[in-house]
Amino acid sequence: MNELVPISPTALWTGRILSGLVVLFLLFDGAIKLIALDIVIETSRQLGIPTDLAVTLGVLTLAGTLLYAYPKTSVLGAILLTGYLGGAIYVHVRAGSPLFSHTLFGVYLGILLWAGLYLRDERLRLIFPWRR
Repeated sequence: MNELVPISPTALWTGRILSGLVVLFLLFDGAIKLIALDIVIETSRQLGIPTDLAVTLGVLTLAGTLLYAYPKTSVLGAILLTGYLGGAIYVHVRAGSPLFSHTLFGVYLGILLWAGLYLRDERLRLIFPWRR
C-alpha cells in the first residue's frame, strides 16, 4: 500500500500542462509587480495594499513559483504559494471584490496548482491517496 505507483504518461503530461499554466501565470504576475506597472499600483490602492509592497509581493510570488517549478522543491513551493493565494483571497474579501471573478480566483489557481502537482508527483499520491 505504501509503494510508489508509476504515473501514466497521460496523467504526467496533464500534470505538467496544468503546472506549466500556473507557473506561466505566476511568473507574469510576479514580473508585473517587480516592474510596478501603473495597473499594479492602481489595483494595490483600490485593494488597500501599500503601493510600496508591489516589489516585495513580486519577489515572493516569483520565489514561490520557482520553488514550485523545480521538481525537488515543488511541494514546498506549492505550500508557500497556497499561503500566498490565501492572503490574496483575504484581501479581496476585505475589499468587497466580486466573488467568482476576483475573490475565488486564488481558489481556482490553488486547485490547478495542487492538481498539476498531484498528477505529476507520485510521492504526493502516497500522502493523499485517491480512493476508487
